[in-house]
Amino acid sequence: AALRVGAGLVTVACPTDALAENAAHLNAVMVAPMKDASALEEALRDDRINALCLGPGLGITPHTRSLLISALESHRATVLDADAVSLLSQTGAGPLLSHLHGGCILTPHAGEFARLFPDVHKTLAAPVAKGPIYSKVDATRDAAKRVGCTVLFKGADTVIADPTGKCAIHSAQYDRSAPWLATAGSGDVLAGLITGLLARGLDPFEAATAAAFLHVEAARAFGPDRRYPIVNRWREGEISDGKADE
Repeated sequence: AALRVGAGLVTVACPTDALAENAAHLNAVMVAPMKDASALEEALRDDRINALCLGPGLGITPHTRSLLISALESHRATVLDADAVSLLSQTGAGPLLSHLHGGCILTPHAGEFARLFPDVHKTLAAPVAKGPIYSKVDATRDAAKRVGCTVLFKGADTVIADPTGKCAIHSAQYDRSAPWLATAGSGDVLAGLITGLLARGLDPFEAATAAAFLHVEAARAFGPDRRYPIVNRWREGEISDGKADE
């Protein structure tokens, strides 16, 4: 996704024993071994690496926690998704949170947001007895201000906010709905899009808002899943249930 959105060079950094597997199906993306945090720090001495993405497939271990700290200490534009968000939400993650900076983008879905910001989520989920209503916009703004970086709170009503309170809403509902984006792995694509746009020089808020739009546009253009065209035609009402069963 980062390559498709215009990053000039994309490298997947992975454990040595995963090199062959990744190289077998990545022909336009570079692959590099990344043994530990020291190896990452060495790689990041190359100033041409101007954007990072951590989280998809990362794992939640002391080893990956060290990788995350090294990445944050480099002060590169950094997307933190999936397992990276889970690392930040662990008990005792204070030191990790203290390394966040203005170039970071957090991309939690609702469950991850609740774990990372439990008090904010509690306020958001509380029954409303009277106004004003505490909305998802308020929650995302409060979260971004607390961590000092951009937060993209995923959902059909994605909200993006930065620490200054600047906020954008991207609605993928009604005629712009793409419910098949609620599939494991589609968030990784969004993370890649954001990373690629950061690499092209967009600031974190602009990269996040543009990527949220492009993510849905790509999903709507591609459709639910072209591997199963008969099922897609049934979903669209073009054929009967009996034909879909066949």
